[in-house]
Amino acid sequence: MSGSESIVVDQVTKSFTLRYHRTFKQMTVAALRRQEISNSFKALDDVSFVIEQGESIGLMGLNGSGKSTLLKLINGVMRPDGGQVLTRGRIAGLIATGAGFHPQLTGRENIYLNAAVLGMSEAETRRKFDDIAEFAELGKFLDSPVGHYSSGMSSRLGFAIAIHVDSDIFLADEVLAVGDKPFKQKCLAKMQEVRDGGRTLVYVSHAAGSVRKMCDRVIVLEQGRVGFDGEVNEGIKYVKYDSGDDGQENEDEELGADI
Repeated sequence: MSGSESIVVDQVTKSFTLRYHRTFKQMTVAALRRQEISNSFKALDDVSFVIEQGESIGLMGLNGSGKSTLLKLINGVMRPDGGQVLTRGRIAGLIATGAGFHPQLTGRENIYLNAAVLGMSEAETRRKFDDIAEFAELGKFLDSPVGHYSSGMSSRLGFAIAIHVDSDIFLADEVLAVGDKPFKQKCLAKMQEVRDGGRTLVYVSHAAGSVRKMCDRVIVLEQGRVGFDGEVNEGIKYVKYDSGDDGQENEDEELGADI
């Protein structure tokens, strides 16, 4: 990696196996009937690109195109089957709602646990605790077990922790899929602070309006391959997410999970 490169994805391939039958009995019957027991597919197929330090990337594509798999490889949660992913500096972000939370621990305790997983020291977490708690807007539920939280509450807490980590790279997947409009707007404003502070931002979104506001480049994945890599408006046109209403797309149009 050169000194200006933040993320290098070089000929990356990642495959998964789909199993059609769950129990041993079902698999045995299927085998006797010469039915398929499983099938492999490539979630990512020879993906390559370079992201410079401080760039804001909108990662777009239909559900199942490989966006979340790519983010997990960048974050180090998964390893590629082929090729390599290189990153520079500390990575933070919200890849899945409530990921890393212990359901029997309170929100307060999970702040310390999740922050430690993201590389924050206890002293650093103590210093930022009030800001995290205020951002999450959990009120009295901060001292309730996270297992009792709604998906929206878990999402708010996860984002509040991740956005307060001092990182070089921030990954945002499904950040705005859960929650009311004021909270989504607060998340976008905080992400703009991250971007303006010179951090590298990779933002998965189905909402053309927020991608236009947040990003200076778009990468579109199609069935695990890079279909487009370039200017924001051209990328939005390529993926056909533009609703044609003068660019004022509803920022609530964050869709659900991806592979």
